[in-house]
Amino acid sequence: MTTSQRLPPLKALHAFEAAGRRGSFQAAAEELSVTQAAVAQQVRLLEQRLGFPLFLRQRRGVQLSERGRAYFQDVQRAFALLREATDALLSRKRVITVSVTPTFAAKCLIPQLPAFAQAHPDLDLRVQASDVLVDFARDGVDVAIRLTRQPTQRGVTADFLFAELIVVASPALIGAQPLPLDAVTLARHALLNDGQADWPAVLDGQPVHRELHMNQAALAIDAALAGQGIAMVNRCFVREALERRQLLQVVAGSVQSDWGYYLVMPTRNRTDAALRAVGEWLKTLANDSATPR
Repeated sequence: MTTSQRLPPLKALHAFEAAGRRGSFQAAAEELSVTQAAVAQQVRLLEQRLGFPLFLRQRRGVQLSERGRAYFQDVQRAFALLREATDALLSRKRVITVSVTPTFAAKCLIPQLPAFAQAHPDLDLRVQASDVLVDFARDGVDVAIRLTRQPTQRGVTADFLFAELIVVASPALIGAQPLPLDAVTLARHALLNDGQADWPAVLDGQPVHRELHMNQAALAIDAALAGQGIAMVNRCFVREALERRQLLQVVAGSVQSDWGYYLVMPTRNRTDAALRAVGEWLKTLANDSATPR
């Protein structure tokens, strides 16, 4: 039997890859514009050809078997190589999907997209804003930035970016109060809490007069800019506002959070030159923004 005869049909591999990535024959069928039965048939043909089950059939979908998962990763790499070769041949832009937290997207990434496009005209960067831990295969994401403790996903590498928190407020709110604020004065103000702020670390046991809760650092920053309270946020997100004196650092020093921002990507993506370039750009962006000037 020749090498070409040993290779499974491309249609069957497409069906398998889509079903493995989406975790559902129905979702794969919608993506490929075929019926669910057609996807199931192609997967069965592939399983018969290989001689072992690729999926565990469940009531609410399908799950890759142990051997199926290993084969799926190799098939994904093969399709990625085919896409890269075709894109290079046709001189099309390489599409790279980046998933970042909403605050990182709004305060760090979006303002720098024009500079990235100018430096990398061959890359088409797609940005997704989400706090949910990413499943790279299922979500079609190449690189991500997440707020978490040390990531421990298998097959994923993580580079620490920053975890430093500083206390900021608008000049209008502070008025003539001398800086830095002491703990007693700080506690009299409305304190903005985005879930990451560690106010006990700077209050020295002083009781909080008023605390406003919100679920995104970007909201706490906007509230601080509007003079609605004092925020404790990552320097990366307020560097520009500090430089323009729209915000002031009102407590000396910084607080190291138990949670940090990490650049995460599948380990296999480290060998991809384009993805490596995007990752390095994101790290530079984060490091420059997080460094005091």
